[in-house]
Amino acid sequence: MENKQSTAAVASGEVTARYANILLDHWFKRSFGMESGKRLMILTLREILPEADISDITYGNKEHPNPFPDNHGVVFDIECVSSEGSRFVVEVQLARQAWFMERALFYSSFAIQEQVFRGKDSYEFMPVYFIALMDFTLHSDDARFLFRYNLLDSKTGELMTDRISYTFLELPKVTSISDKSSNLEKLCFALHNMTALKSRPPEMQAEIFDLLFNSAEISKFTPEEKVKYEHDMTTERDIRNQIQYAKEQGIEQGAGQKAVEIARKMLADGLPLSSVSSYTGLTCDQLKSLS
Repeated sequence: MENKQSTAAVASGEVTARYANILLDHWFKRSFGMESGKRLMILTLREILPEADISDITYGNKEHPNPFPDNHGVVFDIECVSSEGSRFVVEVQLARQAWFMERALFYSSFAIQEQVFRGKDSYEFMPVYFIALMDFTLHSDDARFLFRYNLLDSKTGELMTDRISYTFLELPKVTSISDKSSNLEKLCFALHNMTALKSRPPEMQAEIFDLLFNSAEISKFTPEEKVKYEHDMTTERDIRNQIQYAKEQGIEQGAGQKAVEIARKMLADGLPLSSVSSYTGLTCDQLKSLS
């Protein structure tokens, strides 16, 4: 039977926040990208990519140097390597961004280059899986929430290589859950609606949800974590309000969202505030709140 209570609670927006928004950068890494979150990451990857046969993982460097001089490297949200050698690049995207698919291709190329350029005399590399958790809808005319892409022959459908694949999860597409929902559907629903849930829905009883909700429960944060989370949430609200104000003033919303995303990446790469401000149009005070 469909979980009407939890779905209605989310829709009303009247639930007191018990759980944190773990899609925000620091909190996503805290839940999934640290040794304490390894088991949750493994179970999540198994749900998204059951064919990968993942037994264990190790976390890799999140920052990859650019092989071209004077170009900045790339910082992944999470990168991990299975005991079999497969690589998983996991990115969270909170707002729609121009050229997002192309960015996925660009990012995955670094996980390939790092393997090929390590003194090898061949172009053989272990499989690379790019996974995007998207808190927005990219394919508005398609009811599916899960999209998979491979390199195929356009006529015969023959697979060019099984060493690279792309998976995109549009979290808002899962608007309700039931006992018959897959664990992946339930996971998407939880991630998108976490801050609006009063308690863990009764349909979510597997180990993956034990770990997920435990990591997101604000009452279990340290005092320092609670302070940081409140700061991050205030910053996020301020940014969204600024974008909304810009929209009301006749400035395209997408441009504001893109500027924020670009600014976050540039700051993560260590660029000075003055340069980031020049490229994005955001003020130094706004950039300080992001960093």
